[in-house]
This record gives sequence, C-alpha cells and structure tokens, in this order.
Amino acid sequence: MDLSITSEARGGTTVVHVGGEIDIYTAPMLRQHLDEHISAGRTDLVVDLGDVTFMASTGLGVLVGRLKLVRVANGTLRLACSSDRILSVFSITGLDKVFQIFPSVDEVLAASAKTA
Repeated sequence: MDLSITSEARGGTTVVHVGGEIDIYTAPMLRQHLDEHISAGRTDLVVDLGDVTFMASTGLGVLVGRLKLVRVANGTLRLACSSDRILSVFSITGLDKVFQIFPSVDEVLAASAKTA
C-alpha cells in the first residue's frame, strides 16, 4: 500500500500529512487515522494533501464523511493542497465549494489565527 500518514500538533490544531495514493485500498487507512483523532476530541483538523499523487472517489468520500463528523462536534476540517492534479478532482466534483482549501499548512494556520 502506497500511502503514508503522519500527524503533528500545531497549537490546538492537528495536522495530518498524507502522501502517496488515496484509492479504494488505502482510503480505509486514512479514515481510521482521522477517526482516531476525532474520537479523541481533536476536531480542529488540517489534512495536508501536498504529497498525494492520486485521489480516487473513495478518498473524497472519506474526507466528506470526516468533515461531517467534525462539524457535528463544532470542529473544522481544512485541506492544504497545491497540486493542480489533486485540486482538479475537488473542482470537478464541486467539493472545492465544500472544503476550505489552502495552498499550504502554514496558510491554513495563518488564516485560522486571524479568525480566532
């Protein structure tokens, strides 16, 4: 399975770095990782898709499902992505209107600092 997932705390925000391919085989790993954070009460999430090379519809489904979960808990799930290939997947599906997508993790955190 060509997927790497790491996490780090940046202040009150949990940043989940994802790399590789998110497809029908690897999406459950991403779902489990995000669910562990959410169930532990970490609902201010940034998913860094900077190193993702492929995103299938199953990956989008995981992200949409997790977005709904954190919203129920009054949390946020924002994305960091600068890859045109991955951004086009969000654009084609209309999910670029659903998610807050920033070019980098630092820009997500700077934006949230301004609204805090």
